[in-house]
This record gives sequence, structure tokens and C-alpha cells, in this order.
Amino acid sequence: MSLKEDIQLLRINYLRGPNVWTYRPVLEVWLDLGELEDHPSNLLPGFNQRLTTMLPALVEHHCGVGERGGFLQRLEEGTWAGHVLEHVVIELLNLAGMPTGFGQTRSTTRRGVYRMVFRARDEQVARTALGCGHALIMAAINDLPFDVPKAVEQIRERIDECYLGPSTACIVSAATDRQIPHIRLNDGNLVQLGYGRAQRRIWTAETDKTSAIAEGIAGDKDLTKALLKSVGVPVPEGEVARDPAHAWEIAQDLGLPVVVKPTDANHGRGVSLELMAQAEVESAWGIADAEGSEVIVERYIRGDEHRLLVVAGQVVAAARGESLWVNGDGVSTIAQLIDSQLNTDPRRGEAEEFPLETIKLDREPVIRLLLERQGLEGASIPAAGRRVLIQRNGNVAIDCTDAVHPEVAHAVGLAARVVGLDIAGIDLVAEDISRPLQAQGGAIVEVNAGPGLLMHLKPAVGTPRPVGQAIVNHLFDEASSGRVPIVGIAGRRDTHRIARLVAWLAHLGGRRTGLACRDGLFLGTRAVERRPSAHFDAALRLLMNREVDAVVLENGPESILQDGLAYDRCQVGVVTDLDGAETLGAHDIASIDQMPRVLRTQIDVVLADGVGVLNVDHAEVAELARLCDGEVLLYASTSDNAALAVQRAQGGRSVCVRDGRIVLATGSADTFHLPLNNPRRAHLGLSAEVLLAAVATAWAMGISPELIAAGIETFEPDAVR
Repeated sequence: MSLKEDIQLLRINYLRGPNVWTYRPVLEVWLDLGELEDHPSNLLPGFNQRLTTMLPALVEHHCGVGERGGFLQRLEEGTWAGHVLEHVVIELLNLAGMPTGFGQTRSTTRRGVYRMVFRARDEQVARTALGCGHALIMAAINDLPFDVPKAVEQIRERIDECYLGPSTACIVSAATDRQIPHIRLNDGNLVQLGYGRAQRRIWTAETDKTSAIAEGIAGDKDLTKALLKSVGVPVPEGEVARDPAHAWEIAQDLGLPVVVKPTDANHGRGVSLELMAQAEVESAWGIADAEGSEVIVERYIRGDEHRLLVVAGQVVAAARGESLWVNGDGVSTIAQLIDSQLNTDPRRGEAEEFPLETIKLDREPVIRLLLERQGLEGASIPAAGRRVLIQRNGNVAIDCTDAVHPEVAHAVGLAARVVGLDIAGIDLVAEDISRPLQAQGGAIVEVNAGPGLLMHLKPAVGTPRPVGQAIVNHLFDEASSGRVPIVGIAGRRDTHRIARLVAWLAHLGGRRTGLACRDGLFLGTRAVERRPSAHFDAALRLLMNREVDAVVLENGPESILQDGLAYDRCQVGVVTDLDGAETLGAHDIASIDQMPRVLRTQIDVVLADGVGVLNVDHAEVAELARLCDGEVLLYASTSDNAALAVQRAQGGRSVCVRDGRIVLATGSADTFHLPLNNPRRAHLGLSAEVLLAAVATAWAMGISPELIAAGIETFEPDAVR
């Protein structure tokens, strides 16, 4: 069989916001199938079998058939390589742990050229999946070997590198469940929840409510203990040791056994427990000192390690730790027993998604010391049946939230408040979490800022806890949506003038208004930039600005096709016209008939309590009304417009021109009139079409007709600083 020519990837475009395909970000790929245009899947000998052998879970893809096995049915009937590539990429993402259900492939006006899109939570992950999928499909077509597990691992590594960590992702997911939008602010885990003045920020499990002073206190274990002790919270006695000899002196004063650890210990690193001898204490001091902070010696508290997550003073989750042991077989070394008995646990791994880390003796001095205390080392071969203790702490993964005694919950909540943390991970040692700490000699041993959440999201035993939801509810009260009013104006005809006037009217209404349009980027009455700003990045800058409490954005069809919208939903969505098809040939658009599919994007994202504003002088624009989730407000240049008549008969709001005046109406009743003709307005470029759109939009925003009339008279676009 002769090899088929490679599918050419002509163009790859990441649509970062709602777009012509879907509400969510996608990767749009322009494909040239070349000779494969004449070879659908049913005409490629052995292709379907090779493909399904490589990716057996393709049977789960419903495709357009709508049932399990639907895509395989399409393969047998004959489908084109672009469509197959779509499903291959989706399946590779599924296998890599980033479930993806959306994809589409559509032909263009050029023979053999297709646009293929798929859901893309992260651009770099999506590009990696595309590259692997491209290689896989060509291998299947040409009957060449392909390493699927290696490709999946490559994508998984890219996810680990680029995507949000599990703690941050669970908070973002909880915000999404409440329809609170988010913006990722860096390549790490700094995320903005909400827009403008309504926003909050998180960085993993720290928030913009997390005090820097409190974080500093939590990082100083000695100071933390002193504060907790002052309010009656039980803590172990202890003292900072300046050197190994001093550590042994402190241990003798406290009474054996003791604990030696860094003052900023985290994840159990550098912590040695139940030390009984001078050599053990002095060796442990060196291990703790290597972590880079001061070393503290504490009285040893008997019991199990527990981690309680406190949010806004309340316990929302608790997990218990367990000691780790291996059983000797008389043949294997301890290092081998660790690999075979502990590291095979599916909860363990190197990636951030795993609740427990892989145990590597070469990077675990605490474990090596523990083995030494048992007269062993990594190369030792314990006798058959001998139990060897590997780790005392750091394996907190058993949910015990429902067992926490109310007095324990009060003590840990008090600990978080005394330190000043809004979100805290409280480590305590107790034999029974269902009993008060004092009654059993238990104590709080650490208060941690920025606690990990994975142990509560994926406990080894017990119920996962909705910790992300608790954090989001802490940041946003029940009535808060995290949103500010956003006005999106889509079209080509004087949309910048409409946007300027609407922003002015919002400003007069008392809002700190951000504006991005082709005239520039504006904040209130100040021009931030004078270069064209009717694009995604300029809009994003305004949404990130903590000062704005209203945003007006001009969205041309080019911007929608190139990047999508910068926001997920808006309060007011406006479509003014369907002009511009002749400039969009690069997007395979050549006629006005294709424009509604582009501009409907603006109406698709109107909130349920928002308003879609449509210019029904264009019949095709009027048809977009059925796509709006919120109220629809129509405007037209004449009062006898047919769509306007229907709107008024149904009790809806409308704006039109009648007898030389702009008329605002609700149902059949006129609400307000304002004069249309004014030489000053004409001088400012405020045509009747601009005024109608701006008046309708401002009214949709809730601005009173009287203020609208006054604002139009005082509008001075050139007066902006």
C-alpha cells in the first residue's frame, strides 16, 4: 500500500471565549486533507480496525448518531479524515485525564479544506493533543506503528505543566457552578473570580482576604504556638534549638520522646517523631536544619495526625493520617518493598493530581533516619514476616469530617482566627478526633496558610468534601454573582460611536465605566490609550480592573471570529447590523447570509436577567431574538416596522422614531419622547441610527429616560482627557 500524503494543518487558532462554535474556549484548526478528500474512512483498507485497536474507547463516542457506537457507525459508513481527527484528539484528551466532549468539523468553500474545532481548556494542552492526534491518525491510515501510551503521557505531562492545580481547579469549578466567571492571571494558580469591582482573587487555597501578617505568623511555628497557648488552645511544649547539642538539652528538659522539625515545616518535610536517644535527636536536628529554617524541639504527642480545613472560622473537612509499614519477605530489600507494597498504591504519584507522593528514599532523610533507628537501611533485607515502619506522618488521606467533636471544631476554628487566616489547614495530633483534645492529651501542632485541598477532594477512604464550594461561598455571599454590568455591542456601522455614547450615559449614571472600542481604551472620562481597542485583550484589561463597575465593549465580527468574546455572559448584548462580510474572506465568509451565525454570539451570551437589544431594520437581526435568554428590546428607524408592531403587541419594550422624535415604549404605551434633530448632534456624528442604538442600550441598562436625554445633550467625545 502506498503511503497517503500527510494532512496539512493550515492554520491553528485558539478562540479564548464564547465564539461561533460554542460558549467555551476551543482550538480551531484549518485542515487540508489533500488526496484523503477522495478517501473517506470506508475506502481506506484496514484503517477502521487499526484505529479502533489503537483507541478502543472510541466506541463510547456518540457523534451525530446520538448513541454509544455512533462514531464507529460513521466510520463504517464512511467519514472524512478531518472528522476522524476530531474524535482522535478528543479521545486522547479523555485518556490523559482532561475529559472533552465537544468537537465539530465543517467543510469550507475550498475543496478538501475543513475547519475542525474541539473544546480546549488550555491552549498548550490542546496543541499537544492535536499534534499527537495528527501523528496517530496518519499512522493508522498508513499502517505504521504508533505508541499510544507515550502520546497520552506526553499530553498528561503538558496538563501537569500548564493546567490549574487540583486545589485551584476545584475552587474555579465551584465558582462556575454558581455562574461566577473566572480569568486566569498567570501561568500558575493565580485566578480572578468575577469581573471588575466585583472580583476576588485566589492563589491555590489563599485568597485576597488572606492576611500577609497572618501568613507570616503561620510560617513562624514558635510564634504561632505562643499565640494559641495564650487563648487556651492546647499546643505541645517546645523551644527553638540553635544546634544539635542544644536540641538534646531541650529534649531532656521536655522529657522524652520528642519531635524535631523545621519551624516552617510543610507536608511533613524534615519532621522526625518519637525520638528517644541523643543520637536520634542530634541527627534529626541536621535533617530539619537542611529545610532552611530554624529547628524546633517539641514534646511528642501520642496519637494520629489529623488535618482539619477551616474556612471563615468553620471546619469544612477533616482527614486522618496513617503510619506506613512494609512486610518483609526475606528476599526483597526495603527499597524494593517500598516500590512493591507502597508505591503501587494508585493514590501515589509525582503529579500534583495525586493525594500522596511517591516514596523515594534518596530524597527522604526522615525516612532514612527512621530506618536507621530500626537498625536498617534501604538495602537491608528484612526477614519474612517482619513489619518495618517506613513513615509516621504525611499520609493524611482518610476522611473523618463527620467524627470531629464540637469542642475540637471550636479549638481549630479559634486557632485559625487567632492567627488571622481566613483559610487554614490545622494539623493536630489526637488518638480519637471524636473526643475533646484536653481529655486525651491531644494538641494542635501546626497552623498552615495555603493548605492543600486534594486530601479532602480525593480521600483514600471516605466521602469527598465540597471544599471548593465552601471557599467560593466564603468569598461571595449568596446574593453575589461576581459580575458587573457588561454591555457588548456587535456590528460594524458606527458601533464605536454607539459605545462612546453608552459609556458616557453609564458614567452619568454614577458608574465607574470602562470602555474599549476602535477609538481607544477609556476609564471613566480618561483615555488610557488612543489606539484601536475593539479587541479581546483590551476588553480583558477592563474586566481585570478592580476599579470598574460597568464595562462597554465594541465587538466587531473580526474580533469574534479571531478570538471570541472576552466575557462569558453579559447584561446587555447589542447587534446593530450585518455589515462586513466582504472583509472576512480569511474566515471563509463571503456573504451577508453568513453574518447572523457570527453576530448571534453576542446574543447567545446575554444573561437570563439581561437584555438583548436588536436593530430590526434588518430582518435577519430581528431573527436573533429567539436566541436570547433574557428580555429582548427592539429598535427601528420607523414606527411602522412589522417586528416592532409584534413586540409592542406582546408588551415588550421598543425604541423608534416617530414624527421627528425618539419614542421609548413599553407595550402599546409610550414611555418617553426626546427630540431627534439637533445640529450639534449631527456635528458630533450622532446620526439617528447611533442615537436609537445608544438610547435603547442605555434604557436596557436601567438608565432613566430623563438621564438619557440629559446625557445626549452634554455628550462631548473630544472632552475626554
